[in-house]
This record gives sequence, C-alpha cells and structure tokens, in this order.
Amino acid sequence: MCKAEDSSLQEFESNPERFIHVVRDQQVILDYDLAWLYGVETKVFNQAVKRNIERFPDRFRFQLTAEEFDNLRSQIVTSSHGGRRYLPYAFTEQGIAILSAVLRSEKAVKVSIGVMDAFVEMRRFIASNAALLDRMATIEYRQLEYQQSTDERFDKVFSYLDAHALPSQKIFFKGEMFDAFTLLVDLVKTAEKSLTVIDGYVDEKTLNILSKKNDGVECRLVTYPSAPLTSSDVAVFESQHGPLSICRSNDFHDRFLVVDEDTVFHIGASLKDAGKKTFAMTQIGDEELKSALLDKLHEVSWTN
Repeated sequence: MCKAEDSSLQEFESNPERFIHVVRDQQVILDYDLAWLYGVETKVFNQAVKRNIERFPDRFRFQLTAEEFDNLRSQIVTSSHGGRRYLPYAFTEQGIAILSAVLRSEKAVKVSIGVMDAFVEMRRFIASNAALLDRMATIEYRQLEYQQSTDERFDKVFSYLDAHALPSQKIFFKGEMFDAFTLLVDLVKTAEKSLTVIDGYVDEKTLNILSKKNDGVECRLVTYPSAPLTSSDVAVFESQHGPLSICRSNDFHDRFLVVDEDTVFHIGASLKDAGKKTFAMTQIGDEELKSALLDKLHEVSWTN
C-alpha cells in the first residue's frame, strides 16, 4: 500500500464534517474518501478489505443502496477521489478501527487514529448542540404552520439573533485579540448578580475585563498564589467598581467564567492572553458538570 500524503489527513482533520456522513443512523465514511486518506486507489483499497472480509461484518461495513447514495449526493458535494461506477461502501467507526490492522502500515495506524478522534469530536459536537437544534426545529415548524412567508420571518429572527445573541462556542485565532476581548466583555455585561473568574494567571488585564460589568454585580476571582495580581491592582479596582473577592488556590487548572452562578464558559486561554494564540471558548450545557463546578466553588475560602 502506498502512503497517503500528510496534507490529506490535515484536510480531513480541519473539515471532518465534509467526510463523515450519517447513514442508517450511523456515522460513516465512504470507501473512496478512506482510500484517498490512506493514499491508495479505491479499487486497491476495497481489494485489501475483501481479502480480510471476515473482519468486516455488516455493522462495520455495508454497501449503500442507490437511494441512499442519491440522497447523500443531494445533500453534499461528494469527494472527487476515486471512481463511482459502483455503489460505494460505508465504513463505521468500528470498521475504520479494523483497517489499521488490515492495511498494516504506520500511516494506516496514524490515519485510523485521526479518523476515530474525529468521530468522537463529531459526537461531542452533536450532543452539545442537541438542545439548540431541537429549539431551531421547533421554531421552523411553527413558522411553517403560521404562514407561507417562512423566509421573510426567518430573516427577521436570525437578524435579531445575529445582533443580540452571544455564541455558545467560538474559536479565536492568533492575533484576534480585539475580537476575543470584545466577546469576553459582552459576556461580562450579561451578568445581573455575580461573576466568577477561575484563571491561574489573573493580572490587571483580567480586572480590566471585569470592570465592564454592570453596577452591583459581585465579582470573585480564583487564581494561583503565584499569579501576578497585586494588592495595588485590587485596591484600584475596588475603588472604582466595588468589592472583589479572591481565592488563591492551585486546585483549578482550566479557565472558567461563571455568570450569575448559572451560565458557565470553559475558556482555553488565560483571559489576559486571549487572542495571542489560537484558543476556543465553549459554554458548558451539561447540568451535572455545571453543578459539580459550582459545588467546588462553594467550598473555597474567599478573602476581600
């Protein structure tokens, strides 16, 4: 088997939704896309599979029906890799795991791991956005039920969302410091009662973000004992924006922003460094995870 170009795996990892499809309620990748990833012709790829067909029961690999393939092509722009003179085979996550043993190369193992990681991330994304997708489906149904002017009504809804709603997930790339600062400030402004920042490296830049809060909002910081936050920084903040409770602790590694002890954001970079390097910010929707974090915060000792 010849080696796949590194660029093919990089392209896959940067845009996995182009290659991972849902067929028969399963996430799958088609044989010609897998052949492209492994750097071989589709015919050669399938021959290698057929020589080990006992390892690929139907729940690991199945051939699409004509209707399934037509539906798939109507939804996506299919890859140009490989021929299509036959109905393609779809490989599930378990089938892809077996491929590394069948193809028996270092590249095959690397590609299989990358593909399986992508399956996991896709499941996480779908799970974390299930509630949002359900709400959007409900809105669409009601609009269609009310009248036929659906497009006009949705334009109004989404225009409002674009202007007022804050994203629950966002990736900032290196150099987007202003955009990152702006979103953090917007999140701070949504607080009506309290703000809690968990960040091991708090300094005066972090306080600058908190200073944009609404009047009367209580502020708390959890940071490392070695954090560059000084008593002078705290005094200046409190003189202008009210009391600031602080906990010096090594118990937390990741960064979080808690709004009104209800909305929790996981932030991939220290607030003071947001935008200097690529990082992601995600709202935590799982109620058990939020409760566990809030319970942990209730155990810390605060000083003013």
